[in-house]
Amino acid sequence: MSISEKDWREEQVRVDEVTTKIAGQVERLEAQFGETKADMVDIRKHFWDEVTLNFSNMEEVMDTYFSIKQQADVLTERERSYRNSAAAAAKLRRMIDSPYFGRIDFREAGEPKEEPIYLGIASFVDEASDTFLIYDWRAPVSSLYYDYPPGPAVYQTPGGDVAGEMTVKRQYVIRGHEIKLMFDTGITIGDELLKQVLSRSSDAQMKTIVATIQKEQNRIIRDDSHRMLIVQGAAGSGKTSAALQRVAYLLYKHRETLKADQMLLFSPNPLFNSYVSTVLPELGEENMQQTTFQEYLQHRLGKDFEVEDPFQQLEYVLSGVNDPDYAARMEGIRYKSSVSYLNAIRAYYELLGQEGMAFRSIRFRGRTVVAAGTIKERFYSYDRSIRLPNRIVLLRDWLLEQLASFEKDEWKKAWVEEEIELLSTEDYQRAYGKMRRMNRAQGREVSFDDFEKEKELLARMIVQEQIKPVKNRIKNLRFVHVQALYRQLFQEEGVGRSLIASNELPPLWSHICKQTLERLERSELAYEDATPYLYLSELLLGFQTNTSVRHVIVDEAQDYSPFQLEFLKRLFPRARMTALGDINQAIYAHGSVLHELDPIVALYGPEQTEIIRLTRSYRSTQEIVEFTRGMLPGGEEIEPFQRSGEKPTMKVVHSTNALHEEIARDVESLRAEGFASIAIIAQSAEESAAAYEALRERLELRLITKSSPSFEQGTLVIPAYLAKGVEFDAVILYNASKAQYSREEVRKLFYTACTRAMHQLRLYSLGEPTPFVTELARDTWEDRTHEEANR
Repeated sequence: MSISEKDWREEQVRVDEVTTKIAGQVERLEAQFGETKADMVDIRKHFWDEVTLNFSNMEEVMDTYFSIKQQADVLTERERSYRNSAAAAAKLRRMIDSPYFGRIDFREAGEPKEEPIYLGIASFVDEASDTFLIYDWRAPVSSLYYDYPPGPAVYQTPGGDVAGEMTVKRQYVIRGHEIKLMFDTGITIGDELLKQVLSRSSDAQMKTIVATIQKEQNRIIRDDSHRMLIVQGAAGSGKTSAALQRVAYLLYKHRETLKADQMLLFSPNPLFNSYVSTVLPELGEENMQQTTFQEYLQHRLGKDFEVEDPFQQLEYVLSGVNDPDYAARMEGIRYKSSVSYLNAIRAYYELLGQEGMAFRSIRFRGRTVVAAGTIKERFYSYDRSIRLPNRIVLLRDWLLEQLASFEKDEWKKAWVEEEIELLSTEDYQRAYGKMRRMNRAQGREVSFDDFEKEKELLARMIVQEQIKPVKNRIKNLRFVHVQALYRQLFQEEGVGRSLIASNELPPLWSHICKQTLERLERSELAYEDATPYLYLSELLLGFQTNTSVRHVIVDEAQDYSPFQLEFLKRLFPRARMTALGDINQAIYAHGSVLHELDPIVALYGPEQTEIIRLTRSYRSTQEIVEFTRGMLPGGEEIEPFQRSGEKPTMKVVHSTNALHEEIARDVESLRAEGFASIAIIAQSAEESAAAYEALRERLELRLITKSSPSFEQGTLVIPAYLAKGVEFDAVILYNASKAQYSREEVRKLFYTACTRAMHQLRLYSLGEPTPFVTELARDTWEDRTHEEANR
């Protein structure tokens, strides 16, 4: 049942009253054991002052003994009193934060009205009225909460059974004596120093920036008053560095309450975890938890589906242009990451509360125990006002009852007798041991002569063992057919069309449906489907939340959709979030959460959200920044740091052999200049692999793929999307041709690749160069194509 605002206010008032009384009791206990502690100190200090020592005769010895014992007993009593009071105060202190977790209203038979009973980790009695405000969860009456849904109920007491009716069963999540959830159920720095730092070679791992923290970065590091901090920063503006220093700051400021393992970084790829792994240890802090969003999706969905990762999706976007289904796939990617689709999933969930649920039959050894239709009928027989996940829990309990009855019937089946005949000696010994324990418990002699008892016990063991997987599937709610429910959204004339407003329905919706269903039939889940699928599953079965994580940092947030950020909020309900990104580096096909800030601000509300924009770029030389910012609409807002260098260069070649010879010559030249970190950046993984194979005989280099465990200094060949967030002394763009980079969809990928360079940026083009360069102001780059002819 839904709970009214009036009920919610009344419940919060009670929480406030109870926690105030608990706090008062804690104060009294603390004063009490404070006095006791003072007594203990005094007794220990003057222990022998109160003892008369006389060993002249036996009588005096006995007097001495009793004198010592009396003092020791007094001290022991004070110590016991201190321990008890301290323990009680400690328990009550915990209850101040969360005084209770449940409530039942119970009307005992023959009584005119019900009594509200609140359950907590310990009992608490109001000293003024001598009434229980909170019952210990182990008290007899508390068994009602665990044993019964609302309705007739009975509990046992030392004086006999007490019957009556439970009218309310309510659950709470109370944190900091505030009800979070409640439901009824049947669940800065000088430029010269900065120039010195930036002029150094890059490393295989990111370094700390504590010596070069800028004013705007300091705002990021020390913001501690907002639930959501959004950092929109230009490439090389120090977003990630500032965020890692922020972690160190928060761990220092909140060192009594916040630990490193309560902070979690979502990084763009596993390689990035290696890149940032040394920052916090350098600052004397332990590393926080690190993962990727894809790793989480794989963990949750990998048992049921082959889950596409974002790099596979991007590879298709880059290389699948000639695919007849390309337009539909692209449209589907954009739509399935949108707020419109999120709202459609929510509407679908509400609809399923009334109709359309899908279940799997419960089967055992090829036979149906409970048919899917029967399960559906039972589900919709429950009160529609009960939340859908709670109805599923009721359904689970009912199915377990049906299975228990079925299990008992199976004991006498012929297949069981056949299994008994095949039992090993060890199985018989196990059965015998179990039977001995049962007989002893009943006061009977231990014997294996009782053939019927032996047979029944063995039969029960066999059936119990074989039916256990079925029982576990029920307990894990696997009888809810989430795959079928997700498919329903895309089936012909299915619910999807009715749930999506006509003005929001993608033009190629039918093609999107066909593509989605085909992949689902192959047990494949496209990357754009993974989060919506999991979100629907969580709505139905209950969110698997993590309340221990207190701060989530999302790096490269522009690569997340509004749908994904909403999911992370639900996954970490107690956490604050820091989202770092650059809309100009949004390289994926789906809608970026930073494209329009309204959805991300709405996550926690404007009053709980702070937006900080970083427009100054520190990574690259002034010449590189002036070159790259011209590629972007509004790029003039990006401010280069005044560190001079060479202009980026472009060289056109007309054969792959010439391309590879020129690149090899360039790499050797850069190495001779002292550049330790050189990246040859290709557009895709396929192009990277081809470049590596062509260059490996000419150069010592390493190919970076999504499976590479770490970055190392040297010469790397790497796809543009894996270079995100990382910096190199020199960057060579492998093939900046019009053939590779002409579509608007890859402009940001090209920009991202170019902005990885700290000191040198050199571009090669196999044939006509990309318009992303030729359309730029000619004074921002140099053409090296005819340099040899002009010598």
